[in-house]
Amino acid sequence: MTRLRTIAAALIAGGLAALSAGTASAQTKWNLPTGYPQDNFHTENIAQFAKEVDSASGGKLLITVHPGASLFKVPEIKRAVMTGQAQAGEVLMSVHENEDPIFGIDTVPFLATSYPAAKKLWDASRPAVEKKLDSQGLKLLFAVPWPPQGLFSKTAVTKVEDLKGVKWRAYNPGTSRIAALVGAQPVTVQQAELAQALATGVVAALITSGATGYDVKIWESVPYFYDIQAWLPKNMVFVNKAAFEALDKPTQEAVLKAAAAAEARGWKTSEEKSSWFLKELAAKGMTVAPPSPELKAGFEKVGKDLTADWEKKAGENGVAIIKAYEAAK
Repeated sequence: MTRLRTIAAALIAGGLAALSAGTASAQTKWNLPTGYPQDNFHTENIAQFAKEVDSASGGKLLITVHPGASLFKVPEIKRAVMTGQAQAGEVLMSVHENEDPIFGIDTVPFLATSYPAAKKLWDASRPAVEKKLDSQGLKLLFAVPWPPQGLFSKTAVTKVEDLKGVKWRAYNPGTSRIAALVGAQPVTVQQAELAQALATGVVAALITSGATGYDVKIWESVPYFYDIQAWLPKNMVFVNKAAFEALDKPTQEAVLKAAAAAEARGWKTSEEKSSWFLKELAAKGMTVAPPSPELKAGFEKVGKDLTADWEKKAGENGVAIIKAYEAAK
């Protein structure tokens, strides 16, 4: 009898172990690298997205977010997801404008300078972005804008000519082109290295959002911010298409539902935080001001030149998107 009990106990234990192993093997794990700090609102939004996916999928899909370019540097993230080194990722869309002009549509200066306008531009361009990503083996999940971009400078700027010869932070083709048009010296610096580049004098002026300025404590190196509201660039979150298609249907639906919620939440948070960031910069002692009429006019001219450049590069597809956007305004 004792021997039978021992055998029964062993069978039960073996069964539980097998069940446990089956449960563990049923869980899919994704890595999602991003280039932004853990406390950045984009990263916090993605962390909430991952949490909602975990809950909605009943623990079937666990997404680990890797902030601060800790897993891959920003320019490497998209390639890493395409090749399966990571299953999902977040990048600033315009970083990849050299691959296809469609990725740079939201950084054409003064094309869309408010949240409602930026949303209309996104609605007009999203199908083309999704189509391009699909051709690269990627599936778009959601995109969230940064607050409107302003001009940070170590010296006072009253006209674009004041930027001639200045070391200018570039992070995508558009910002490099602006440097060329105003006579500045472009230096490529991604956000993870920005604080050090400012502190050591590698760059002295840049266009970026108040959110980025706050993240890197820009007031420690730069005293001036001009609210030129040049554009609202977006970060996009995407997944390796094969990894997504390997999920069962309910889990796919959980991901898409959480993605839609993350996009809506992210746009709302970005707009709510926009004025808060500028107040914080002022509270830290920075001069936060609107651009002078001369500076605004100079950048608007740059914007017209860059819009023409973008339409030329993007061809008929780009012109159609601009027309759809203008019709929606």
